Amino acid sequence: MITQAHRNSHVLTVKNHAKLFLISDLHWDNPKCDRKTLKRHLDFAVKEGATIVVNGDFFCLMQGKYDPRGNKKDILPEHNKANYLDAVIEDAVDWFAPYANHLQFIGYGNHETNILKRLETDPLRRFVDLFNYTHKPEKPLWLGGYGGWLTVQFKPTKTQRKSYIISYFHGSGGGGIVTKGVIQNQRQDAMTEGADCVWMGHVHELYTMVTTKKTLDAHRIPTLKDVLHVRTAAYKEEFEDGYGGWHIERGAPPKPIGGVLLEIGAKPDKTLFAIPTTITNKSH
Repeated sequence: MITQAHRNSHVLTVKNHAKLFLISDLHWDNPKCDRKTLKRHLDFAVKEGATIVVNGDFFCLMQGKYDPRGNKKDILPEHNKANYLDAVIEDAVDWFAPYANHLQFIGYGNHETNILKRLETDPLRRFVDLFNYTHKPEKPLWLGGYGGWLTVQFKPTKTQRKSYIISYFHGSGGGGIVTKGVIQNQRQDAMTEGADCVWMGHVHELYTMVTTKKTLDAHRIPTLKDVLHVRTAAYKEEFEDGYGGWHIERGAPPKPIGGVLLEIGAKPDKTLFAIPTTITNKSH
């Protein structure tokens, strides 16, 4: 179960093993969201017994009043109502009901913060509160920040206390057709201390990479520490057949769909391991 240590620091306590399904950029209410693949991946996460965590842009929400990005073709018929925001949020609460005991954490993305700025309402807070009130899950859904910390805390033994620390940040910038956001990974690596994993979304790319740092262990012996970097993709498919539209006109390439299943556990010698597996629209 996840508990809150600070408004953007949360702790998942487990015995000796954890699976996290890391996803971001669902853009769930957008007609271009690949809900079929999303459902398949969420069902896979449930089968694996994974905790589902979302790093921003859970919603798209671009069809509200005063939003210059709005386009009538980018709204689903069931959301084309006078209470547009309410319709999307209430529909999402129902759609995600089968995952009530696995979906445990959501952070903000730029699409949610944009709504807070333009329309002075917090769609994620409203979703989380209504989700918990409606479904009363055994493990409640928590709301984090645009950036923050998620610690996997292993129950302490008589001699030690182990944890795996994830620093999450939804992301910034455009990613770049060639670099695919790796420059941002390096920037986060330089400014973040103590993380075992740095996780971002935003640029709709899907990859993992490792950076290695020199450090000292608890006995002041020189050692090396690996930091896992995770970039999760989107579930909104904008390229389609390449015919046209904003995505095509700006020269953006096809993008992957999917997330990362992160398995964390302790070896017989009590050291921790982390195994990331990319879950794409062609797998699982």
